[in-house]
Amino acid sequence: MQIYGLNKTTLLDFPEHVAATVFTGGCNFCCPFCHNGDLVKMPQGYPRMEEEEVFAFLKKRRGVLSGVCITGGEPTLQKDLPDFIKKVKELGYLVKLDTNGYRPDVLKRLMDDGLPDYVAMDIKNSGKRYPETVGKDNLDLSLIEESVELLMTGSIPYEFRTTVTRQLHDREAFMEIGEWLSGAKAYFLQAYRDSEHVMERRFSSYEKEELEEFAEILRKTIHRVELRLA
Repeated sequence: MQIYGLNKTTLLDFPEHVAATVFTGGCNFCCPFCHNGDLVKMPQGYPRMEEEEVFAFLKKRRGVLSGVCITGGEPTLQKDLPDFIKKVKELGYLVKLDTNGYRPDVLKRLMDDGLPDYVAMDIKNSGKRYPETVGKDNLDLSLIEESVELLMTGSIPYEFRTTVTRQLHDREAFMEIGEWLSGAKAYFLQAYRDSEHVMERRFSSYEKEELEEFAEILRKTIHRVELRLA
């Protein structure tokens, strides 16, 4: 596993659990508003952590932490991901996987083997605006749709989520997303946060009241829709 960071304690990344977050490097998207830009670009000399260091920490924190969130970058690019998750679970932890859904074959194998206990999948935008939102002109949207279907018809708890920017998202987009994800169990709208690590510093966030208007659109077809503002 190419591990490039470890958040030792989080109350936010894994719903209802005190968790640690492991950051993997590399991504098959290049979202211009990504707040983990360094993990996408992987600049030369970017410090890497050894698995042994991560597992030594997790062994010490048993009984304090209950979960481990694996994020990125895009974790499904890591060929050792299944073995890594198995080792984490052998320590007694629950595992949350963050993914952009562009490798449904990997997601399916992980789900079939019962490895993730919770999956959070990014929904970057409505279908027609996906390519510009993820920085990928030759995007195959059917791969995203396949991952959505896997989660919605599977038995593993999941959520969909969108980081919302003024420049890429609007009312029409969320009307289309609401139709696409009709019947989904959980969807979170995340307020965009600017930082020095963002890929391109040209984006801004909607106000809370405006995000709530988008949430009301989604609540017509999706069971649970909430805002994440922090």
